[in-house]
Amino acid sequence: MKAIMDVLRGVAIGVANVIPGVSGGTMAVSMGVYDKIIGAVSGLFKHFKQSILTLLPLGVGMGVGIVAFGYALRYLLAEHTLATCLTFVGLILGGLPILWVRFKDSYAKKARKGVPAGEAVCFIALLAFGVGMALLQGGDEAVKTLTLTPGTALLLAALGLIASATMVIPGVSGSMVLMVLGYYNTILDLVTGCVDGLVAGDFALILHNVSLLLPFGVGVALGIFAIAKIIEYLFAHFPSQTFAGIIGLILSSPFAVLYSSGALASFTVPGLIVGLVLGAAGAWVTLLMGKADPE
Repeated sequence: MKAIMDVLRGVAIGVANVIPGVSGGTMAVSMGVYDKIIGAVSGLFKHFKQSILTLLPLGVGMGVGIVAFGYALRYLLAEHTLATCLTFVGLILGGLPILWVRFKDSYAKKARKGVPAGEAVCFIALLAFGVGMALLQGGDEAVKTLTLTPGTALLLAALGLIASATMVIPGVSGSMVLMVLGYYNTILDLVTGCVDGLVAGDFALILHNVSLLLPFGVGVALGIFAIAKIIEYLFAHFPSQTFAGIIGLILSSPFAVLYSSGALASFTVPGLIVGLVLGAAGAWVTLLMGKADPE
């Protein structure tokens, strides 16, 4: 049962990583498995077997979420933009009550009174950062045609490194960073192209897309490992400030999701009602999954 729950959590995290403005790190926090993922990645070589057993079900779920939802994303955002975005806003915000309790617990251990100045600065700075990242996003870029060359491989590895580092940080959307850099649709097309190749039995198409995704995947792995070490250090030495900053980033997510997707431009009353209902359901699901013991 624990493995099944971790697969489902991984699916939610994978789906979040695909949507511009939605943070996979935020979803991991909301699902109650963020610390577990960071610890497993950071201790991969020291506790290899335990780390693999921890990461495997989550990784399987993430892969399913990325591939399955990457294929459906364009339809949902094109036809049901507002409802889709509000659903993810609910999924994200549903984890805030548990995160707030963890912040209070970490701050209480300091036995300090009064306004937490350092924590307030971290909260405001990262709230502004999350909003600023959304505002920096440009328009939807054209899909770039790539051929496998050493230069292209290095470019894709660098994109994977940058995107994965931001994917791990709660409140920061790796997909949105790729969109700012102008490669979001290109990477998404490579993923969905693998599915198209499998359905059509076109092995040449599969090989072409996989060969381009491989250096991107190497960059993703390196970025996740590097940032996990930094996050682990922050939680160990500055827990309350780190939680405060994460809360700030999470609270910036609704604006980032709605602004990045153009959901407000497609406003309809039925869409709003359906979105609010689905968002409330998503918040409830996230809260329940976050309360479930992930250990």
